[in-house]
Amino acid sequence: MGKRVGMEVSIALAEAACQADVDVVAAYPITPQTHIVEHLSELVADGHLDAEFVPVESEHSAMSVCIGSSAAGARTFTSTSSQGLALMNEVVYIASSLRLPIVMVVSNRSLSAPLSIWNDHSDVMSVRDTGWIQVFAENGQEAYDHVFWAFRVGEDRRVLMPVMLHIDGFILSHMVEALEMVDKELVKKYLPAFQPIHRLHPDNPVTMGAFALPELYTEAKKAQDEALKASWPLILQGWEEWAQLTGRRYSPVETYRTEDAEAVLVTMGSMGETASEAADRMRARGEKVGVVKIRLWRPFPFEQVRKALGGARVAVVFDRCVSFGGPGGPVASEIRAALYGEAVRPKVVNFIGGLAGRDVSPQDFQNMVEEAVSRKEDRQEAYRIYGVRG
Repeated sequence: MGKRVGMEVSIALAEAACQADVDVVAAYPITPQTHIVEHLSELVADGHLDAEFVPVESEHSAMSVCIGSSAAGARTFTSTSSQGLALMNEVVYIASSLRLPIVMVVSNRSLSAPLSIWNDHSDVMSVRDTGWIQVFAENGQEAYDHVFWAFRVGEDRRVLMPVMLHIDGFILSHMVEALEMVDKELVKKYLPAFQPIHRLHPDNPVTMGAFALPELYTEAKKAQDEALKASWPLILQGWEEWAQLTGRRYSPVETYRTEDAEAVLVTMGSMGETASEAADRMRARGEKVGVVKIRLWRPFPFEQVRKALGGARVAVVFDRCVSFGGPGGPVASEIRAALYGEAVRPKVVNFIGGLAGRDVSPQDFQNMVEEAVSRKEDRQEAYRIYGVRG
């Protein structure tokens, strides 16, 4: 089927985009995503990928080029991070509103200020409500696989949505991991040619993203929301088809040792493996601890979250972003919303940590579980930024 190699995750993502036969790559360098598009530029320059590589003057321009190329019917890829995503933000909304299946890897990094190049999820949360399908990878294999999945789902004519693939900057992007790469024939079986319903063409003029009066805007947003929710079965189908071809099976929410768990750690991204190690250590001491890993961020898997947490007494939600002035972290807010109205639900305790790449160890997760279990209150606004010094 494929071969097992040791490769930097960023390079593997570029190789996946090459195997997917992307037509256009528009990008601007920013740490820690630069290796992805840098390698793609080499693949194009060396003749390994027949694509147009557009080195733009900013991330705002990168997404603008992607919108134009995708609207013209080209399979389109880009990548960014942190302040680059913030600069791109204006145009990110337009891509989803126009239903253009652009694939973008976001190598997650903290937002300034103070200036930091290290990883957390503040950039992710700045684009939470932009209307893109969004998925997190826990390790390099998941990241590589989900490039193909993103194109397969986003380009489906029943979906036609852009897709963000989130990887933790440096923790994943610069890590060399053992990956099982698929061959080109398998990619061809899985990923059909992009066939948009409408495309920009001089012989058949169309208007995209035109001005809308108040009498139309609400209906347009309603249609967009319904379309994103309707992508759900195709998201699952994309994972199932990949499993049939590779044996690697993915789901919106992954559980680890939760069958009889009384306390459950909830994570997103690469921290899931660290949390799993913590659960193993606590299990060895006789404590019933499990892990729930949220893979699909948008559309949010409410029912799967409720099922995964239904038997626990305490849900320890670990966020890597501060929602300033809010009730805690964004993930905890979603978890509480998912559990609202349930007759029996766990106590939700929210910790925020790992900001700007600060290390979070298995022992740290053990400390969080122990503190959460010992807490008496269950207030919606209760949270703690973990590891603050002084």
